Amino acid sequence: MKAYLSVFRLRFINGLQYRAAAFAGIATQFFWGIMHIMIYEAFYENATGTLPISLKQVIAYIWLQQAFLVFIALWIRDNEIINLITSGNIAYEFCRPCSIYGFWFAKLTAQRLSGAMLRCFPILVVAFLFPEPYKMTLPDSATAFLLFIVSLFLGLMVLVSISMLVYISMFITMLPTGSMVIATTIGDFFSGMIIPIPFMPQWLQKIAYFLPFRLAADMPFRVYTGHIPPNQALEGIFTQLIWLGVLVLSGRIAMKKVQKRVVVQGG
Repeated sequence: MKAYLSVFRLRFINGLQYRAAAFAGIATQFFWGIMHIMIYEAFYENATGTLPISLKQVIAYIWLQQAFLVFIALWIRDNEIINLITSGNIAYEFCRPCSIYGFWFAKLTAQRLSGAMLRCFPILVVAFLFPEPYKMTLPDSATAFLLFIVSLFLGLMVLVSISMLVYISMFITMLPTGSMVIATTIGDFFSGMIIPIPFMPQWLQKIAYFLPFRLAADMPFRVYTGHIPPNQALEGIFTQLIWLGVLVLSGRIAMKKVQKRVVVQGG
C-alpha cells in the first residue's frame, strides 16, 4: 500500500505541473459549456409539455460536466501505459515488486485528480459569477452536496477501473485505437456526456441504468442539482460500490491471465 501511495503522490504532483495545458483546457471548456447552454435555452423556450429536468438543473449539470471533465471522460488516456504495452517495454513493469494493476490504478487516479484540481475551481468560480441564465447554481441542499462529493469520488474510481479494463484489452489486441474508440463511444453516450440521461427514451434509459458508465457522471451531477433525491442517491452510492468491486475484481483476474500470455519481442 505504501508503494501505491507513493506512486499516487508523485503522479499527482507531476500532473499539477501542466498549468499551460490546463488553462487552454479551461478556455475550451468555457466555450463548450456556453454553447451547450445556449442550445438547451433555445430548446426549453420552444418546448411543449413537461420536461424531465429543469433548465437550471441542466445548466448546473453542464458546468459540473465541464469542471470535472477529466474525472468523467473515457477518451483521456495515458500514452505512457499504451507505449509500454505496444512497444514491449512492459517487461520492465513485471520487475516491480508490486502489483501492476494496483500500480497503474494509483497512477491513473492521480493523473485524473491532478487534472481536475487545476481546472474545476476556476471554471466553477467563474460560472457562479455569470449572469442568468448561464449562472451556476448552488447545490440543492447541504446533504445533496455531501452525497455529491462521495458519489463523484466513487464515480472516479469506477471510471478508472473501466479504463484499466481497456488497457488490459490492449495486451490482446496490441492496438490502442479499437478498444479505446469502442469504450469511448459507448461510455460517453451512456454516461450522459452527450445528453443527460433523463432526456433519453425509456428503452435507452434502461440500458444506461444497467451499465456502469452513468455512475461516473450522470448520477453525481443529478445528485448535486437535486434531481436525484438523497434516498435514491444513497442507493446509487451502494450501486457504485458494487460496480467498483466487480470491475476491480474483473480487472485483477484479467491482468493475471494476460500476464501469463504476454509475449515480449526483441532483446
